[in-house]
Amino acid sequence: MHRSESYIGEGRLEVICGPMFSGKTEELLRRVRRSLIANLPTVLIKPAIDTRYAANDVVSHDKNAMPSVVVEKARDILDSIEVNGRPALVVAIDEAQFFDDSLPAVCNEIANRGVRVIVAGLDLDFNGVPFGHMPELLALAEDVTKLHAVCVETGRSAHFSHKISGSGDTVELGEKDKYIPLARHAFVAARKK
Repeated sequence: MHRSESYIGEGRLEVICGPMFSGKTEELLRRVRRSLIANLPTVLIKPAIDTRYAANDVVSHDKNAMPSVVVEKARDILDSIEVNGRPALVVAIDEAQFFDDSLPAVCNEIANRGVRVIVAGLDLDFNGVPFGHMPELLALAEDVTKLHAVCVETGRSAHFSHKISGSGDTVELGEKDKYIPLARHAFVAARKK
């Protein structure tokens, strides 16, 4: 068996998805910490639009943080996947839904090089509709982890992010001041109001 010159390791795409407040970023950071413990060259990426907690760190709702590379566009990720002059073996990308539509092709290209790509993002927008390019990422992934939050109305598993304030824009940064997690029947009832 011959390996190509560009082969690095086991290329794969993993997607962590779910509603807001389900622990997606926390799970992403957990996987990054494990790769760092294993001494694997690892790069953590975030979109420039995400300035909620820190300009240069990926920060979970629980305030756990790690330094990241901030990029404007998905294609910029391709220029950011080296660690101390060595190709990364792990590339982790937070808030995937905020990137442009080229993100699935970029992730696929990186994984095809033999790199483990871990992506976290919302699978549904606040209308309960698949969010942008997330369905394509889910289809391309070898592994999908679907997380759930806790419904603030019922205490059950929440699958939906419901917008309680702000504009009608699909992309609008916010926290518990703008969004709450809801179970299906609570989400359906809230959308009727």
